[in-house]
Amino acid sequence: MPIAPHEYEYIRELVRVRAGITLESGKEYLVETRLTPLARHEGLKGIDDLISKMRSGPLALSLIRKVIEAMTTNETSFFRDMHPFDALRDKVIPDLLAKRAVSKTISIWCAAASSGQEPYTTLMLLRENFPQLFTGGWRFNFVATDLSSEMIRRCKEGKFSQLEVNRGLPAALMVKYFKKNGMEWQIDEQLRKACEFREMNLCEDWHGLGNIDIVFMRNVLIYFSVETKRQILGKVRKIMKPDGYLFLGGAETTINIDDAYDRVQIQRSGIYQVRSAA
Repeated sequence: MPIAPHEYEYIRELVRVRAGITLESGKEYLVETRLTPLARHEGLKGIDDLISKMRSGPLALSLIRKVIEAMTTNETSFFRDMHPFDALRDKVIPDLLAKRAVSKTISIWCAAASSGQEPYTTLMLLRENFPQLFTGGWRFNFVATDLSSEMIRRCKEGKFSQLEVNRGLPAALMVKYFKKNGMEWQIDEQLRKACEFREMNLCEDWHGLGNIDIVFMRNVLIYFSVETKRQILGKVRKIMKPDGYLFLGGAETTINIDDAYDRVQIQRSGIYQVRSAA
């Protein structure tokens, strides 16, 4: 049964307020596709019953959380788009190693960890090319966050299906850093311990991040309204070090949203720095 207009408006407003996600008109099919399986999993007949249960009862908050997570896009793959990782290896990390030679501290934040491919790609790249970050001579801090508690659980486990490891992961790195665990592949325990995974909503307070050298926020802003994008980019400037680097997705930009950023011309990567640090 198609979602009713008033039900769609309720979900649309809910995800806007709770997660900053903007659903345009005509996305009813997306809500139906994402929430119908959830309704059935909860033992309900359809989305109308799901909304009724969300509006009342002791389990409303828990159900609202599941709805928000269901409406969050978790498309990802290992070494996705590749160019940003080339830039990280060839320019960004060497630059920061030189600038941080005295403090010997580098901090990275992946703001949308999804099921873990991006943070683990970054860790493998760093282990392969900059092993000094893992030997104790440097203080290397890596935090990865996501809105979804289920995604954070998956990140911590570091387990991936055959299909997932086939998407972008070089065979040499799979052999070196993964072990077969039943029907899944699990990444090396040392890499799992090298990252702190936390649940975090970008539209709420950013607790305990500290000063960050590199912020990965790729393919996240495209789901937000202009005002929410502006708020998030402003918050990034507050936690990112003055000479730090912000990685955005290929279809994302700070232009006409936050003019305090300049694009860094490194290959075809969507990398930005605060203008005063350029």
